Amino acid sequence: MKDLIKSKAYVVPVIIIVLLVGVVLLFSWLKTPNFDGDKVKLDFYVMSQCPYGTQVEDAIKPVLDKIGDHVDFNLEFIANEITEGQFNSLHGQPEVLGNIAQLCAAKHNPDKYMEMVVCMNANARAIPGNWETCAETNDLNVEKIEECYSGEEGKELLRESIEKADAVNAQGSPTIFLNDEPYSGGRGENDFFRAICQAFEEKPEACNDIPEAVKVKLTLLNDKRCKECQAATGLISQLKSLFPGLEVEALDYMTEEGKALYESSSATNLPLFLFDNSVTEGEGYQQVKQFLTPAGDLLSLQVGANFDPKKEICDNEIDDTDNGKVDCEDDNCKEDFVCREEKEGNLQLFIMSDCPYGRKGVEALKGALDNFAEAGETLDYEVHYIASENPDGSFNSLHGQYEVDENIIQLCANKHSEEAWLDYIYCRSTKGVKGKDWKDCAKETSVDVEAVQACFDGTEGKALHSEDIKAANALGIGASPTWLSNNKYKFSGIDAETVKSNFCQYNDVGGCENVIPVSTTADVPAGACS
Repeated sequence: MKDLIKSKAYVVPVIIIVLLVGVVLLFSWLKTPNFDGDKVKLDFYVMSQCPYGTQVEDAIKPVLDKIGDHVDFNLEFIANEITEGQFNSLHGQPEVLGNIAQLCAAKHNPDKYMEMVVCMNANARAIPGNWETCAETNDLNVEKIEECYSGEEGKELLRESIEKADAVNAQGSPTIFLNDEPYSGGRGENDFFRAICQAFEEKPEACNDIPEAVKVKLTLLNDKRCKECQAATGLISQLKSLFPGLEVEALDYMTEEGKALYESSSATNLPLFLFDNSVTEGEGYQQVKQFLTPAGDLLSLQVGANFDPKKEICDNEIDDTDNGKVDCEDDNCKEDFVCREEKEGNLQLFIMSDCPYGRKGVEALKGALDNFAEAGETLDYEVHYIASENPDGSFNSLHGQYEVDENIIQLCANKHSEEAWLDYIYCRSTKGVKGKDWKDCAKETSVDVEAVQACFDGTEGKALHSEDIKAANALGIGASPTWLSNNKYKFSGIDAETVKSNFCQYNDVGGCENVIPVSTTADVPAGACS
């Protein structure tokens, strides 16, 4: 996932996933119950090469140095055991081995292993090759760790760690529990320090040394006319996790002060999150600084906002631009969902061809279509791709050039082997795209390989791609998967039952009465690539 994706549509869940993954989770640390024992239990579930995992490890290390005698700290790892003794992890085998090295260090040097972990984090790309140097530098028992790392003991430790991660459904790195409750506070050193101390009824003496939170001023400029924009206030609670001393002033664009601030910021879209220079001294500054851009005398937090307060609002029965045209009569509203022509029985799926959620979307599409086919219904369905075109005719897609290539191959398959096309993209979605020869699925599904190859090698495939991605770009669709029912009703989902249910809200057809079995629905958490 990119550090920051500039969304074409302001969708709060996407913003929170993109901006705050690896920074905050979903609940406030203030909800952590008071603890009257000797030690607070703190569990980290990470991946050894995940930058967000290494971030929290680096942050907790100085806290453990200060108050470690009062913390039962456990470092566990998120991975999978494919077959007995064979493991995989998100960042590949180097990460698997890094997990094992760190588990072995924790087993045989419980008082010093975090020294080795932080040392390895300084060059996480070198993991696992840097474990021995880091162990030697910090006076760990290299011989014991090596014996564990190279033998069955290390595998067993990883197996046990995976079981612990699975038991709490830890899927994202980091997943954190404080006293067996989900922890969702900030992830800086002082954030952890405060959260641990907050958990005690009688706080250890070291808790007296927590520095006072720096006051940070934020102005939220919003517009009460924008329904979607109001959800932006939910981001404030997340920012307060990053900046405990956050002070927020809310302004509405329709006020004189709001319009003046809008003009002085040189902004085009709302909502605006405007910090003054105090943010540079705030505790969460390092986490957000790459998302801050100058806005007059202030700094604007980039959140993918897309509401233009100077344009016509398409569903409020008001002439917002004073041009005599109301709502859908205004040219600004032609591509707005509420103004689009309704096409009954039409289902559209927008994806990136190797987005894991988009691939689940393809599986969901086939499952939904099979359900309706069994009831004798034939749907009008389309699949479109999410990408952008450069002035030189090349394309950009989130997962790189290989994904652009697969988009084009799929479009060529649709053009030259229409009857086999859905089976082809389903095959690719279930078996994978990156590093796998497309011709294997093409041959398996009777796609005309020669025609598709010629389409891809020539100008035809690029022209198909250039035309196809206009649909997503015109609609401001940037999340994979995104669905349209009847050409105008947008929804999200990665399982066949969700797709069927949303489609049937607007279409009374056979198969709507069915419940699609779990065995044909997605087996991963809901989400999207954006």
